[in-house]
Amino acid sequence: MTPENFAPHQLPRLTHPDGSPVRALVVDDEPSLAELVSMGSRMMGWETRIAHDGPDAVAAAREFTPDVLILDWMLPGFDGPEVLSKIRAFLPDVPVLFLTAKDSTENKIEGLASGGDDYVTKPFSLEEVLLRLHRLVERSGVTASDAAEIVVGDLVLDLDLREARRGGESITLTATEFDLLRFLMENARRVMSKGQILTNVWEYDFGGQANIVELYISYLRKKIDAGREPMIHTVRGAGYVLKPAA
Repeated sequence: MTPENFAPHQLPRLTHPDGSPVRALVVDDEPSLAELVSMGSRMMGWETRIAHDGPDAVAAAREFTPDVLILDWMLPGFDGPEVLSKIRAFLPDVPVLFLTAKDSTENKIEGLASGGDDYVTKPFSLEEVLLRLHRLVERSGVTASDAAEIVVGDLVLDLDLREARRGGESITLTATEFDLLRFLMENARRVMSKGQILTNVWEYDFGGQANIVELYISYLRKKIDAGREPMIHTVRGAGYVLKPAA
């Protein structure tokens, strides 16, 4: 669980409309783990605070007014769901990513039912946590991206108009195709597994139906690569990668 192979700066930078940084509150009773997540968030340009137990987490949230919570399930004082309940009393819309050692579907449902927006089990990949946090904050509507476009080779994705262009030619995308293309372009030149795509584009595991990824990749290829040098490539046994045409 190390950050050296991950480059958070590749993600579109998120800030408040006034240019101030996103604020993240990391709550975990394992100091090294809390510092790791905090470090990753700082690498994305965010301001962070750390708390190690339930009462400190609630007090920190009152003072710090975070834009997103990274919240351990099991905490001294009171547990993560109770911390969330108390914080949501004065920050009703703050999104939360639960971290937990519990791994069953029942536990996942319990976490989401308690008000969590997303759920990651330990041990986890720092890359996955940061990507999920980025998506949570982006969807919350409290930030403005400093990148109106993502550009890879001759492919341009306009984030404001939600349109794509390749070689200057406009490409019409459905909402899901846009989200999938955006994820691939934000991670250009990096192989993304079907699991990573499901998690970040469809939010959860979609019942394990990885074939939906294959289906939408085929849709994108027909629109992005048809009649052109291909940009979307299958890496057998690993996933998919988008990169500039040779």
